[in-house]
Amino acid sequence: MNHPINILEVSASGRRGDSVSRQLSADVISALEDRYGSASVVRRDLNDGVGFVDESWIAANFTDAEERTQTQRERLAESDKLVAELKAADVVVIGAPIYNFGVPATLKAWIDQVARARVTFRYTDNGPEGLLEGKKAYIVVASGGVPVDAAVDFATPYLRHALAFLGIQDVEVIAADRLNFRGEDAIDEARRDIAQRIHLGSAAA
Repeated sequence: MNHPINILEVSASGRRGDSVSRQLSADVISALEDRYGSASVVRRDLNDGVGFVDESWIAANFTDAEERTQTQRERLAESDKLVAELKAADVVVIGAPIYNFGVPATLKAWIDQVARARVTFRYTDNGPEGLLEGKKAYIVVASGGVPVDAAVDFATPYLRHALAFLGIQDVEVIAADRLNFRGEDAIDEARRDIAQRIHLGSAAA
């Protein structure tokens, strides 16, 4: 890629400081900036709040766009903004701690907001088809005790599947897992992985 890349950072950690997933996400973005020379970064901190899908949201979403009331358009305004951020990104960096074996509730809410039929995916005779092809995603996973991709890790495979469902097939996982046992060794290993994948490998389509 010879032009500046657009990066969307989605931060899901409940911590603003001392968050390993936030630190490593910053390292990923810094490595991407070094590789490509310049980048435009949009930062979506889910600690700032993200709405949950409810009956009014569902009703608005399943109403044809030209037939929506002003109230329905306002109900989908947040989702529209989040979808626009995602569509504009060449690279998506998701900082995802594992909470109680799964993703934080805010990250699940973000996925619910951006997974929209006829907008980011569609149903076809052959099943669902993602509409966000051609993007690269890095999932930065941090865990206290759960090994990434272990049988009890329900976060990492879920995020891979959710992104693929939207058409984002090129996904890499940067893991700093079992931090309660491995400590700085896990972080150092993740940083080496970032250097290997981005500085020496192929980082974006």
